[in-house]
Amino acid sequence: MSEATAGAWRLLLDGSMIAIGVLLLFCLLRAVLGPRIADRVIAVNAAGTLVVILICILAVRLGEGYLTDIAMIYTLLSFLAVVVLTRLYIGVWRQRHAKDAGNQHK
Repeated sequence: MSEATAGAWRLLLDGSMIAIGVLLLFCLLRAVLGPRIADRVIAVNAAGTLVVILICILAVRLGEGYLTDIAMIYTLLSFLAVVVLTRLYIGVWRQRHAKDAGNQHK
């Protein structure tokens, strides 16, 4: 690979990491601000996906293959976090609707 091509790849990878970092900040902002719980869960899922992409780009940029293994582990942990948050949201939603149904019968 020529020096110009290597420099172009470095620039592309660095630029994409910066863009993904900005998108990650927007996802974290949405996860904090909401307004609904469903928005927050989706933002956490999107942030997890962006982190995995960032780790994979970093693996290519540094030439370290073990980072892809870390990305796969992080994917599993991110998936489990979204499942737990969804189960928690469903439980809160059911309690709220059960209480609303009880108040309507009075």
